[in-house]
Amino acid sequence: MNRRVIAAVDDLFFAAKIRGTAEGLGFRTIFPKTADAVCEEARDATSALVVIDLHARFCDPAALAARLKADDATRDLPILGFFSHVQTELMRRARAAGVEHVVPRSVFSQRLRELLQSSQQ
Repeated sequence: MNRRVIAAVDDLFFAAKIRGTAEGLGFRTIFPKTADAVCEEARDATSALVVIDLHARFCDPAALAARLKADDATRDLPILGFFSHVQTELMRRARAAGVEHVVPRSVFSQRLRELLQSSQQ
């Protein structure tokens, strides 16, 4: 079964980095364009992880995370959020919404392969 990474990301640099790294590890990558689409895609049994750019403009990232955690079908799906290290309020909101792993953009970029691999375990 080909596991999927659902990426709530609208930044092209990060989208390309996620796609390249995830596909190199054997994941399929999905980039939904709305919060509703993220939630629908996350319900698929092959979903391994949801990655949320906490600066995404197409949705409220914390509200999206809370919605995923409130749904019985997606509650246990791990969420990885990344943010600008100076935006600590985003980090606090994400954690309060249920995002298990919140990392600064620099850590996300440097350790993406490791972060994705840990979602396979």
